[in-house]
Amino acid sequence: MKHPLLVLSILFVFLSCGQDPMPKPNAHLRLDFPDATYQKLDLELPFTIDKNLLATKVEAKPLKGNTESYGLTLEYPSLKGSIYLTYKSVDSSKNNLMDFLSDAQKFTQEHTKKADEIVEQLYENKERRVYGMIYEVGGNAASQSQFYVTDSTNHFLTGSLYFYAKPNYDSIYPAAKYLENDIKHIMESISWK
Repeated sequence: MKHPLLVLSILFVFLSCGQDPMPKPNAHLRLDFPDATYQKLDLELPFTIDKNLLATKVEAKPLKGNTESYGLTLEYPSLKGSIYLTYKSVDSSKNNLMDFLSDAQKFTQEHTKKADEIVEQLYENKERRVYGMIYEVGGNAASQSQFYVTDSTNHFLTGSLYFYAKPNYDSIYPAAKYLENDIKHIMESISWK
């Protein structure tokens, strides 16, 4: 055999030929969140709500020494996010409900700079006297969801969802959707005192 390299080269060419390479399909990150389990949260506030047991840290305090305004934080360490709630007492003599509604809507509209879209959903439960709106914010905005609820005479509650990370909508979308369901449950479970 005069050309062993030639024979090996030809053998290598025939043995290396096989099926054409196929590109792999795009992979999707799979995140499994536990099913939400809720329990009533009854603090010394003018309302009660149901909270997800995944919210392991709860902090409530009067705002700036005001006994008619309260801040409540529900922290979700495993999701690296929090839902911030602010309660304000409505005073019909001051006609402050319109101011509260205007502030809540302006706050959401401030996110239009970074948001791809803002979807509004009206919420109404006449039997329990709860009326409100939830805003779902798409895109790289600082907050993915905001909402407010009121009984239109005495109580006003607003809330926002934030994550402890730079907004990257694709990355936080699954957790944002999970916590958006918690926000909806808060709206549905609120009971005024």
